[in-house]
Amino acid sequence: MNTKQREKIALITGANAGIGLELTRKLLSEGWQVAALIRSGFPAGDALIGQAANGGQLRIYQAADLSDFDSLKRTLDEIITGEAYIDVLFNNAGGSFPELLFSRQGRELHYELMTVVPYIILMELQELLKNGRHKTVINTSSAVTNMVKPFDPDSLDRPKTFRKLLGPYGASKLALSLWTQAVSPELAKEGIKIRSVDPGSNNTARKSKKSGLPWYVKPLMKLFFQPPAYGAGRLYDGAFGPHRDLAGVYLEKGRVKELNYTEFAQQVLNKVKTVYEREYLENHT
Repeated sequence: MNTKQREKIALITGANAGIGLELTRKLLSEGWQVAALIRSGFPAGDALIGQAANGGQLRIYQAADLSDFDSLKRTLDEIITGEAYIDVLFNNAGGSFPELLFSRQGRELHYELMTVVPYIILMELQELLKNGRHKTVINTSSAVTNMVKPFDPDSLDRPKTFRKLLGPYGASKLALSLWTQAVSPELAKEGIKIRSVDPGSNNTARKSKKSGLPWYVKPLMKLFFQPPAYGAGRLYDGAFGPHRDLAGVYLEKGRVKELNYTEFAQQVLNKVKTVYEREYLENHT
């Protein structure tokens, strides 16, 4: 185990691209130690990333597929063994898919990756967070949650229809923010504060990747969306800015914003908790 005491350690999922990469670079430049939970490698030729990795400031934990519980379990065990504590957990990994897809466990892929998996990561790394100083969790949400209509928690696993951005993607991000709100009192008993944050509109499109964005969004993204460093700044402010002492809130444009469908928050939490306890834990002990 890495027992060397370090003042600040952040774990970032999806740290190797887009907003996650810019957040990683920002924290490294400020002297943070970063544990990166990623699927694929960091871009070649980045001097800061290369130097940090070679010097041990950046520690890379790679999982072939974060939505595959077997792969996820192996990598989380490596983190638990390799890190003494975590000050801040950024649950940032995600993606938008162009069609209805399902995880190895049989649930809709947006929901598995961006709603269920962040809860599993939080639960599995909770002891490391309790040993940290900041004891903060930031879940990357989206302002798309404001446009989700209707919202049916029972259809998150296997939606009957698919719509780019405003379908399973938006519903999964809303579900993430809802369970964030619902779980906050339980975490507060352990001194852990959790918030969900909208990183704003960022140009994170990759040429080699099929997009889950509607056709009309792509030209707008190139012309009007902010660079990923903007979104990284939003997540950073969500962790360390003026709302750092609040728990369970959703932050949009740097302000606390009320979520829609909060009457379903506990139901969503119960759903992801059930997956964790009855499926992940029972099959991976």
